[in-house]
Amino acid sequence: MMSIVDSVTKAMVPIHREGWPFIAIALVATLVVGWFIDPLFWIGLIFTGWVCYFFRDPKRVTPIGEGLVVSPADGVVSHVGLARPPAELELGTEPMMRVSIFMNVFNCHVNRAPLGGRVLRVAYRAGKFLNAELDKASDDNERNGLVIEAGDTKIGVVQIAGLVARRIVCFVREGETLGTGDRFGLIRFGSRLDVYFPDGTVPKVALGQTMIAGESVLADLTQPQGQAPVLTRVS
Repeated sequence: MMSIVDSVTKAMVPIHREGWPFIAIALVATLVVGWFIDPLFWIGLIFTGWVCYFFRDPKRVTPIGEGLVVSPADGVVSHVGLARPPAELELGTEPMMRVSIFMNVFNCHVNRAPLGGRVLRVAYRAGKFLNAELDKASDDNERNGLVIEAGDTKIGVVQIAGLVARRIVCFVREGETLGTGDRFGLIRFGSRLDVYFPDGTVPKVALGQTMIAGESVLADLTQPQGQAPVLTRVS
């Protein structure tokens, strides 16, 4: 009996603390509505289960290696190419290599540091809530950006709200130190992460590739720099 309980416990995925208020609201609403209308109880129970699933926070095994940049989010690569970084990051006005990862409502939404280092800047900007898959969402949507500094290297990572996302959460402050793969924030209900790389970085990913936060390698900064690939976007 104990072995069964242990197996179930190990199989359970932790839920991030940001999700508990939403789970509680969904559960209370289910009980109240279900008291009066029985079929809605089961619908509400399914919805509550989905909210639990959305806020899951699974453990990840981050690859070890100098210069490795990992994906900050679960999802699909929706952009690989040159783009100007947001002005508030103060990374300059020249185009930088950018990789975008789009998260749908079924992806894990806990965001992880693509590179270990000191948080040089945290900058929030209010904006619209366009479909996060659109390229112009990088310019128009609500966003929160971080600049992570590791030696002479600076990486920009931007959380972008989506069509149904209405809350960007960031757990870190300027001056703090992150390890590669450490949790730094989340976005509720569908969104996107942009990563801006140093000049000459050649990404190791392609459009449509599935990413796992904290595990999938986006680039290796120790490899020789090369000519930036042709701009590719999802419109």
